[in-house]
Amino acid sequence: MPVRVAIVEDDAGLRESLVIILSTSEDFRCVGVFASGEEALTGIPPLRPEVVLMDIKLPGISGIECVARLKRRLPELSVVMLTVFEDSDKLFSALKAGADGYLVKSTPAEELLVALREVLNGGAPLSSHIARKVVQSFHQVAAVPETQRLTDREQDILGRLAQGYLIKEIADQLGLSLETVRTHMKHIYEKLHVNSRTQAVLKYLGR
Repeated sequence: MPVRVAIVEDDAGLRESLVIILSTSEDFRCVGVFASGEEALTGIPPLRPEVVLMDIKLPGISGIECVARLKRRLPELSVVMLTVFEDSDKLFSALKAGADGYLVKSTPAEELLVALREVLNGGAPLSSHIARKVVQSFHQVAAVPETQRLTDREQDILGRLAQGYLIKEIADQLGLSLETVRTHMKHIYEKLHVNSRTQAVLKYLGR
């Protein structure tokens, strides 16, 4: 039995192209085409497709909101976002809403069909550019928890450094010797894997 696929896309030309792509494979069958999120919310549940190809920028409610609402009604439904947007905010908003994959609209037809098969097998297909953004984002986030290795005193000192205080001022504020503060800073640098005050502050701020 061919996999039942629905399309939510406001561009008529692209909708037609997607229908043609699906018709070239015996594995898939387009069971519904919708030009807006509102139409999709009404028309998709009765059709019970297994996969939905969803645009993000739609007239009325966004594709992201449409995904969230569909997932509440059809938890088993797989949704692959098909969009021109490659920015991280929309990517993660879509994934949080319940999207199972995220492809750019320039994805070649054969790769699109492969991605549909992948999502049905439990995968999470991402266009190569999108995958790199995910990896980069996790690298950035992974750096932040290093500050949790700092002692309360070290975090206090680093926080004051981030506020722009000089080492001598911090020593006076905390009633410590200059050498003690410098020793704390050495430990901070070691734990955060940095070599300067600026790098330490940037990591403390999560940048």
